[in-house]
Amino acid sequence: MAEYHIRYGGYGGIGYYHVSDTYIALFSHFIPCGVWEAVYILDGLLNNQSEIQPDIIHADTQGQSTPVFGLAYLLGINLMPRIRNWQDLTLCRPSEESRDLHIDGLFSDVVDWNLIETHLPDMLRVALSIKAGKFTASTILRKLGTYSRHNRLYQAFSELGRVIRTGFLLEYLSNEELRTMIQAAMNKSESFNGFTKWVSFGGSGVIATNNRDEQRKMIKYNHLVSNCLIFYNVFEMTRILQELISSGIANESTKSAQSLTS
Repeated sequence: MAEYHIRYGGYGGIGYYHVSDTYIALFSHFIPCGVWEAVYILDGLLNNQSEIQPDIIHADTQGQSTPVFGLAYLLGINLMPRIRNWQDLTLCRPSEESRDLHIDGLFSDVVDWNLIETHLPDMLRVALSIKAGKFTASTILRKLGTYSRHNRLYQAFSELGRVIRTGFLLEYLSNEELRTMIQAAMNKSESFNGFTKWVSFGGSGVIATNNRDEQRKMIKYNHLVSNCLIFYNVFEMTRILQELISSGIANESTKSAQSLTS
């Protein structure tokens, strides 16, 4: 699956993984370099078998598209991506007659509710099949995306996604706390990326083997070591701060540091 990727400016493959808000890598696999990452974003939550079972997922612009918004909604997953150039996206009004006094200029299209209503039973069957483990979300999104202009089910998912994404963007514009939360979540992912690169110092971080199983082991073991180091740091910092508090040396900075570790 290795190839030259213009986004990363080099030759290789993409190890795609999900990071929890506690800086723990939950799920990882390889994806093709040229694929739109949104196709694979839901697999991590649905295949996750850890005690952490989140229902909110963050991503950058590559992790969002209207079909993914629609499918995530039916799966009970709240997709909250950080989208650049969001002003180029289409926001839909609920009907031709609907008008808003202050934000009417944001809307440039109308929702096709008939399309959603017609194909809603089929969309629900797809969502239930994914929940039951019959196939993965990435599989159905790839298949639906083939000849998408002629695939009415894909268009229905896309139309539902336009509704969900419109609501998300309106909330994103009006809610400063939401914007701060999404930015903080993405900063955690970027920080984890940098940490795993630092941990993977052997061979300059290059996977030299062409064996798929060995490549997967490199990614998973790198995440395992990273997770262990993070756990060790938190444990030791907590222990040292507790000793300072017990000895009466604690001050405001110590209490602040303790709240960060917790």
